[in-house]
Amino acid sequence: MTKLLNFLYPLCSQTIQEGEPIIKLHPMDQSANTYTLLDSGNELKLEQVGAYRLIRSAPQALWSPSLNEQEWENVDASLTSIEEGKVEWDIRNKDMPDEWQIDVPPGVMNMKRSDFGHLGIFPEQMRYWELLEQSTKKCIDLHGECNVLNLFAYTGGSTLACAKGGGSVTHIDASKPSVTWARKNAKSSGLESAPIRWIVDDVQKFVSREIQRGKTYHGIILDPPTYGKGTKGETWKIDDDLEPLLENLQQLMSEDFSFMHLCAHSNNYSPEILEVFLRDIIPSPTGTFLTEDIILKASHGNDLPSGASCLYSQQA
Repeated sequence: MTKLLNFLYPLCSQTIQEGEPIIKLHPMDQSANTYTLLDSGNELKLEQVGAYRLIRSAPQALWSPSLNEQEWENVDASLTSIEEGKVEWDIRNKDMPDEWQIDVPPGVMNMKRSDFGHLGIFPEQMRYWELLEQSTKKCIDLHGECNVLNLFAYTGGSTLACAKGGGSVTHIDASKPSVTWARKNAKSSGLESAPIRWIVDDVQKFVSREIQRGKTYHGIILDPPTYGKGTKGETWKIDDDLEPLLENLQQLMSEDFSFMHLCAHSNNYSPEILEVFLRDIIPSPTGTFLTEDIILKASHGNDLPSGASCLYSQQA
């Protein structure tokens, strides 16, 4: 945290004259109204999120920034402190709205500065949204339908991708605000009428009830946190709970199971370990496994490692 405050102090202490433009956008930022990682370093990341440039924390960025100091100084907002899981934002561009929209592969997502430093998007997942849309379309071509279960679904990027691909999606998250946010994203993306079930529930309890109901799915997506809480205070610890959850999910796989995407953001889980997990539970896994480190690519500076991923897709 000392590094964060020391780096940001000169940025936050600069005097802006009345009428002076706060941000002078670099040409690199003008390509699209979407998310772009510009650079990372000093445990921070420099991001272009639509029209706005931000600095947020990135504890894994232990190296020095690649871009020059001027690029890092021209920001609309930055995190200035983190205490007990909450943050304070320093808003240098007083015209910056509380909420704004960006374009993503499945449609449109609504951004908002939260008290926890989140914006409503995990941008490292954007690469997979296009692949999940393709997997959903492929499943429909092969089997005539595609029922997808999205667990720990947050604000719904993967849900939108599968819905755009024509699938029927069950979206599960323990956070009611996140599910409300996801529904807003669906509306903004023109998917308000898509067949999506929006459910606020503890993931483990929901899966157990689905087993009892005899429900099955063609595709399953899960991007679990390292630690979390359910709707009634239930605790989730990935080291204790991931393997039992995966064993239960095996019972929800249809006979023509088509795809599964598993991510993790804990040092204990490499991409290879995730592939082993999927091979153990997917019946007759004769398809392909895209097994890789999740790397958030920077447009001009340092890339940012962001976890591990394994995506299984059924062969045609």
